[in-house]
Amino acid sequence: MSARDSRFDGQFITGVHSTGIYCRPSCPAVTPKADNVTFYLTAAAAHEAGLRACKRCLPDAVPGSPEWNVRDDLAARTMRLIADGTVEREGVPGLAHRLGYSPRHLGRVLTSELGAGPLALARAHRAQTARLLLAGTDMPITDIAFAAGFSSVRQFNETMAEIYHVTPGAIRASARHRKGIAHSPIAPGTATGATLSLRLPARAPFDGGRVLGFLGARAIAGMERAGRWRSEAARREPATEVEAGSLPSYSRALRLPHGPATIRLTLSGDAGAPAVECEVHLADIADLAPLVARVRRLLDLDADAEAIDTALAADPALAASVAAAPGMRVPGSVDPEEIVFRALIGQQISVPAARTALARLTEALGEPVSFGGFTRLFPTSAAIAERGREVLRGPGRRIDAIVGAATALADGSLVIDVGESRAELEERLLELPGVGAWTASYVALRVLGSPDVLLTGDLALRQGAARLGLPDDPRQLAARAASWSPWRSYAGMHLWESAHAAQQEAKAARAARRVSPRR
Repeated sequence: MSARDSRFDGQFITGVHSTGIYCRPSCPAVTPKADNVTFYLTAAAAHEAGLRACKRCLPDAVPGSPEWNVRDDLAARTMRLIADGTVEREGVPGLAHRLGYSPRHLGRVLTSELGAGPLALARAHRAQTARLLLAGTDMPITDIAFAAGFSSVRQFNETMAEIYHVTPGAIRASARHRKGIAHSPIAPGTATGATLSLRLPARAPFDGGRVLGFLGARAIAGMERAGRWRSEAARREPATEVEAGSLPSYSRALRLPHGPATIRLTLSGDAGAPAVECEVHLADIADLAPLVARVRRLLDLDADAEAIDTALAADPALAASVAAAPGMRVPGSVDPEEIVFRALIGQQISVPAARTALARLTEALGEPVSFGGFTRLFPTSAAIAERGREVLRGPGRRIDAIVGAATALADGSLVIDVGESRAELEERLLELPGVGAWTASYVALRVLGSPDVLLTGDLALRQGAARLGLPDDPRQLAARAASWSPWRSYAGMHLWESAHAAQQEAKAARAARRVSPRR
């Protein structure tokens, strides 16, 4: 805090009792006396202590805490579910039921570990979502109240005044950057939706190009799209080649609790303050808060990249890769059940082959949509359980495993969500016929954002390890990777990147041989 180190913004809150405010660690205000300071893990704990948010440093306008992915305990699992909007949809009893505890016990644990109970934590999350919308959009204030999850405009106004000591209108007036919003119907017969653009901050360094590239390489036709996007500044200049002035982009259709949505993600900001521009089209504005949480998890925006890079670069075998790709991220998920089927269908086949099989499944069984240039949502587990055998191809045992998992998900005997612990999630998956260790660990990696998963059974990952001078035997690689803990998921991304680089080098060599003149 005394060093005003922005790396820790979002990782803890500084409460200054002499002034009655709480700040981010990098707040430029005069450093307070130590006797007047209390540190909190959450903004909700600071609210419970009677503190209000600093108007100067805006402590909630930063990436979220990486603790909720690194930790796998009850508090972390609760925070992941709160961010996904579980309290707004199911209440505290529903949240507690999802976690397997009574509401009373859950409240005791959260108050002890985080300084606030589930209602206070959910309230703080709603306030932060509202502040994001007030500062970044022209959305009507009344609509913002319900989009953020408040049950009434009065509750919204009272909460914002209590936390920020200003009115919602004053928050909007003081915002430095604002973007537009327009309301339009999504499709005939549906409720009026909303189209808006949000700027989501990422923790630096952020290798956004690679994470968007990972998602784009696995894009399912009709549901996802990868491309290039030229900024307004670049559009004003003549392009000398196709890629001049362009940035990678990723778009998709997805299913949310209250209806479908589409997103388009592009990179913005700079190296010191990276961000992602998220263009959103929602069927129901009440889905905005969970959508933002899922996009942040999809791109791993809250990861403590500097700590991860420092730890991995200490190994000489990884140092060059870390230097070439600082801020590597682990791609997450916006639909946990979808990841289960991607893993089952994609195991032991190439990425293009998996993409073709998933596109065929989505075209045949996916729910039709007609907005944003997309035609399908990913099929539900119920649809795959009922008709999967008509569409799926390949070994009978693999089809049995896919349909069996779909049946378990459809009847509720298997639940996959961000509220699971890694051990529980993997154990439940491994109980299913045909599901092996690679599949279970890959689902934990993508759905939970578990930071310490190394898929030593993955052939491409082992090939990438060999290219960097590391063992390619699964047991030897696992032993060699022990020193990378707790960041083995990120090490695995570097090994996959190494394998991809080898494939590109081989492809370039083949192309060079084809065009070289005969001697």
